[in-house]
Amino acid sequence: MDERHAAPPLDGRSATAGPGWFKRLVAQEDLNFLLTNRVPRIALTRLMGRFARIESPLLTRLSIGIWRMFTPLDLSEARHTRFRSLKDCFTRELKDGARPFDARPEVFASPSDGIVGATGVVERGQVYQAKGFPYSTEELFGPTQDASVFEGGRYVTLRLTSAMYHRFHAPADGTVEHVTYLSGDTWNVNPVALERVERLFCRNERAVVRMRLASGHPVALVPVAAILVASIRLHFLDVLLHLGRRGANEMPCAARQTKGQEMGWFEHGSTIIVFVPPGFELAEGIAQGVQVRAGQALLKLR
Repeated sequence: MDERHAAPPLDGRSATAGPGWFKRLVAQEDLNFLLTNRVPRIALTRLMGRFARIESPLLTRLSIGIWRMFTPLDLSEARHTRFRSLKDCFTRELKDGARPFDARPEVFASPSDGIVGATGVVERGQVYQAKGFPYSTEELFGPTQDASVFEGGRYVTLRLTSAMYHRFHAPADGTVEHVTYLSGDTWNVNPVALERVERLFCRNERAVVRMRLASGHPVALVPVAAILVASIRLHFLDVLLHLGRRGANEMPCAARQTKGQEMGWFEHGSTIIVFVPPGFELAEGIAQGVQVRAGQALLKLR
């Protein structure tokens, strides 16, 4: 069975009008799962993509105002605070210096802002999305990619919420050698769904970005889309990856990257899964539930 439906019952707190009531309501696991997954996910994602591109200052201000009622959206670091569309807000640039990257050569920096999810060691080609929910690197990477080089290495899951900075960057100096885009579903990737839907990351739309660091180590970044994430932009291929691209799309390249260089963005929030070979360890302070920023030390070469 692919899903588990056991969850705590409603806690019986009195409901009051306003955002506080709404937040408490959707915090209930069963309702959260229904609202974000038992819906026409792909259709809603496509609709969101079209809506987010509407260029209307008034509609954009109204949408951002409603969005801020339910999420801790902070635009104080944004380079611009007036947006032509909701997409412009989702994919906003930050002020210079807002995300300094750890310059130490042995440090593999976080490619994005995010909340650390499951981490661990790849064992027999198996990793975890949540406790008791394994998935295989072979399935995640797709039929054309060899993930065996990461056996015995580490993986780190980074979840981006909708209010976070949505651009991702090169975690170290190196060269992107290949990208595989795999079309798929758009399940929500929040903790509630990860604890209920087996092999969720392997089901969703995703890209496998294979990179070789200047040190010679192969690494992989796997951006995984989710409900309302209309597309993934990769600058070095000048391509927008979206639900219209069916099957496994192979895109060989030789794109040199310097640490901190912008690689692309999500058009909402989602997840990036980082894979490194043996020889790396978690940086100090990195643990499940910790919020990190792009540029912060994520892993270190021993």
